[in-house]
Amino acid sequence: MTRPLTLTEVEALARAAHEGQTDKAGRPYAEHLSAVAEGVRARGGDDDQIAAAWLHDAVEDDALSERWLEEAALSRRTKDIVRAVSKRPGEPPREYAGRILATPGALLVKESDLAHNADPVRLAVLDEPTRRRLTEKYAGMRALLGLPHP
Repeated sequence: MTRPLTLTEVEALARAAHEGQTDKAGRPYAEHLSAVAEGVRARGGDDDQIAAAWLHDAVEDDALSERWLEEAALSRRTKDIVRAVSKRPGEPPREYAGRILATPGALLVKESDLAHNADPVRLAVLDEPTRRRLTEKYAGMRALLGLPHP
């Protein structure tokens, strides 16, 4: 059996997969991944959840393929969390939230993702309509997941 990837290796893979990508504010996408991973760590997440945090957008953004994820030397739990937090095209928010809630360990990763996405400092650089739309979107997902308002 292949040895599992270390968190350092997962971080390097995630950074490479998202190389050249930026977030809505024009910042390097790896900054978001790092913030979500650190948020998971700060919230008491374990190595499986931290690895999933680094990879949480990789499949959704087509930075890495579903096949790569299936074949990667990662725990089944990490793979399940990544799949759970990966939005699917046309998927209703309630269905997406249900999958997250049904997957052990996924809620903490999504909570950290939402917390960073809704960070007022990040949102402040966006135009008002975008800021308002995203704030409402994140608040709606927090409500579906049963998370308190930050």
